[in-house]
Amino acid sequence: MKAYVIKDTFGIDSLIFTERPEPIPGPNQLLIKLRAVSLNARDLMVVKGVYTPIKPLPLIPVSDGVGEVIAVGEGVTRVKIGDRVASIFMQKWLAGKLTAEKAQSDLGGSQDGMLVEYAVLHEDGVVHVPEHLSDEEAATLPCAGVTAWHALITEGDVKAGETVLLQGTGGVSMFALQFAKIAGARVIVTSSSDEKLERVRQLGASDEINYKQTPNWDEKARELTGGVGLDHIMEVGGAGTFAKSLRAVRLGGQISLIGVLTGMAADLNIVPIVQQNVRVQGIHVGHRDMFEDMNRAIAQHQLRPIVDRVFSFDETPEAFEYMEKGAHFGKICIRF
Repeated sequence: MKAYVIKDTFGIDSLIFTERPEPIPGPNQLLIKLRAVSLNARDLMVVKGVYTPIKPLPLIPVSDGVGEVIAVGEGVTRVKIGDRVASIFMQKWLAGKLTAEKAQSDLGGSQDGMLVEYAVLHEDGVVHVPEHLSDEEAATLPCAGVTAWHALITEGDVKAGETVLLQGTGGVSMFALQFAKIAGARVIVTSSSDEKLERVRQLGASDEINYKQTPNWDEKARELTGGVGLDHIMEVGGAGTFAKSLRAVRLGGQISLIGVLTGMAADLNIVPIVQQNVRVQGIHVGHRDMFEDMNRAIAQHQLRPIVDRVFSFDETPEAFEYMEKGAHFGKICIRF
């Protein structure tokens, strides 16, 4: 059995992830042999010890994994041996409203995650993945994909002709670009890299803003909409960008608050939210029904997630280091 200690990378001496011996599934459980996982910003926060709430360490990180069902326990009916499945982010959030109990079933946070050779999950905690996707592509779906779908489609109800602004070129934003395009929306993307902006143009973005060259990107975004403002903003920056999002959104528009890449706390003037009738919606991934709806759309349109780079399991520390640099475009994956 291999064991790696994250302290070699981030100075944390009690967070260990391992290759486990093959466990035995209990009633209504599955044994999954992992083929690939993908990393999210939240996973980096976990291994650095700054994600809260967090289970006492040691903890096996990473929420997103895909693999093959190699054994099933008594009573399993949703899947069979040989099926390729992905984990759902919160194992108990299958449908309906999010509750405290459901929120405390998140993989790689409240309970051990998927960065292992073998994982045992309840049959309710997995979904089948689209057949046309590679293992690495399928492994990107549970967090970033479902988050983007929840924000734009389930909650945002984006319509053809509406304008969506995406911050950056990470996993959530690249999924949102693809979902917005199949809905017929216009997409504006911000980034500090002209090279990345050229790539999003090739993927179908209508307009791009380099926020280093144009610090007042909110004004530029409004200008691009003829002064009306944006229908939807995918707010992944957090405290450092939220005020500009408020200035860029249209009367009656929606801001989907997803990430905290620029900070978690800021002084906030709530008057514009009221005066402009803005809807600010917190998005914490999504439930299994959303995941399955999204997969049907991905299969129908033959969408392929954007994978930046794939590491081997032995290169896991390097994968986290690469994520910390923030130079990736789309998703980072680890192959088993």
